Amino acid sequence: METTGGIQASLSGRYAVALFDLARDGKTLDTVAASLAALKKAIAESAEFKGLINSPVLSRDVSGKTIAAVASSIGIDPLTTKFLGVLAENRRLSQLPAIIRAYETLLSNHKGEVRAEVTSAHPLDAGQLASLQQNLRTRVGREVALDTKVDPAILGGLVVKIGSQMIDSSIRTRLNSLAQAMKG
Repeated sequence: METTGGIQASLSGRYAVALFDLARDGKTLDTVAASLAALKKAIAESAEFKGLINSPVLSRDVSGKTIAAVASSIGIDPLTTKFLGVLAENRRLSQLPAIIRAYETLLSNHKGEVRAEVTSAHPLDAGQLASLQQNLRTRVGREVALDTKVDPAILGGLVVKIGSQMIDSSIRTRLNSLAQAMKG
């Protein structure tokens, strides 16, 4: 498997590589990706779940049982559930968001895609996402997987990050540039 040294160098990256290897060997790459996407959504939407994975107070046993119950309730596949148990046992549940990002990167690399992080002031509909994906595909010459997030602070427009490249067409940046130009 081809991975970047940056992913393997971090703790979360090593866990992600291990999960990726197990999923690839078991031919469940997309199943695990769907489970991780459900976990990512749960972390974003539930303060209780976020508190659970970041709690230093819970014992390994309690963390393991609780994370297994959560995994069961949101329909996580068996491999990912076992993986979560290992994270709980090793007190690494707090690394879960970084592990998910690293896994997504590994999966994209495996599929020959690049990942683009897209920040918008308002949620984008399916048509807008498809159009953006097509434009980015034309620009980079490869398939593009989009990670979207909403940040009302940018006021409008988009901020797109592809690797180390950033395309910032947000209204906030334009207003800041205008303010700087007016200061002279």
